[in-house]
Amino acid sequence: MSATMLDSTLKSSKRVLEPFDRVSEVLFGLIMVLTFTGSLSVAAAGKTEIRTMLTGALGCNLAWGVIDGILYLMGCLAEKSKAILTLRAVRQSADPQRACGFIADALPTGLLALLQDAELETIRQRMVALPEPPAHARLDGKDWRGGFAVFLLVFLSTFPVVLPFLFMQDARLALRISNLIAMAMLFATGWVFGRITGRRKWVVGLTMVVLGGALVALTIALGG
Repeated sequence: MSATMLDSTLKSSKRVLEPFDRVSEVLFGLIMVLTFTGSLSVAAAGKTEIRTMLTGALGCNLAWGVIDGILYLMGCLAEKSKAILTLRAVRQSADPQRACGFIADALPTGLLALLQDAELETIRQRMVALPEPPAHARLDGKDWRGGFAVFLLVFLSTFPVVLPFLFMQDARLALRISNLIAMAMLFATGWVFGRITGRRKWVVGLTMVVLGGALVALTIALGG
């Protein structure tokens, strides 16, 4: 088997970002920015207070976007390292049954249930025929694109919520419109999550609005 096939074996099976990853990152960014807009006292809000809130919201999501992007890259590296360790263990094992056990441990439960012992043995033989894997896993362009996408999703999810404060002089009206935008975005994330999980999309959308509001309230109450 060629080195190209080895590369395919060691590559992550995930797309740059799975739909659930996109939903969770947008939801995370929304909750972070809502902790700032939700704690703004409209009665006492002047230009200085609004500027402070905007700076805090943008700065916080910028920082957490970078952190989440780094965590994503660490996850990619861990997944690839696990694949290398599994491949090396299978190749070095003198006991075919034990080697098949390594393969079974690395497979998702649902997929493993569909495979017979003979099929696991066929996979083992193909893995043994592969070239020696690299000593260490490395990030590729797909991984870096995924990390950057995570950063953008967290950071850019801030802007729709804070835009009313940038263009409107009336802080009370800006807050109301900001909250409506946030509720619409929470509902949209729930709608997508409902579609992913095969549940009623509008029910999950409404649940996400309630859950998001509760998480924001909890974060503010705990001093977040």
